[in-house]
Amino acid sequence: MKFSTCDLCDAHEDKLHEGSLAVLPPLFHHYGKRVVFAGKAATLKVFEDNVLVRKALETSGNGRVLVIDGGGSLRCALVGGNLAVLAEKNGWAGIIVNGCVRDTSEINACDIGVRALAAHPQRSIRKGMGDVDIKVSISGVSIRPGDWIYADADGVLVSQQELPIS
Repeated sequence: MKFSTCDLCDAHEDKLHEGSLAVLPPLFHHYGKRVVFAGKAATLKVFEDNVLVRKALETSGNGRVLVIDGGGSLRCALVGGNLAVLAEKNGWAGIIVNGCVRDTSEINACDIGVRALAAHPQRSIRKGMGDVDIKVSISGVSIRPGDWIYADADGVLVSQQELPIS
């Protein structure tokens, strides 16, 4: 898969102005082997609890991107090496975490793309609390299940419809 988020922004300025295409703020660090990835969004809203993250990644990803609104918490990790391996095995294109990851060398060995706010060595709690397949908001950008995520070295885009890429 080859595309440039810069080129997509240039080609779809009308969508940026009308709001059907948005850019996530440049807060995210890159992990995983895939710098460039895209797919339909599946969404989770959790806080310092990754039970639903595991449950989602245990399912077939079919090239989707799991978007996890972890409330921006920097107190523990929501995704680690075992979950990255699970995501790779089950065909997820990538994971966006509004929170932290851990086991970064294990994540970096996986053929998926991961964006997260930071790395943190502490694991999350495991209570199973949160919401699945709902609209989430990350730094003021709304992401709905089925929206399209496009990520590369320059940033992360959220589109309400699939964009043509070459």
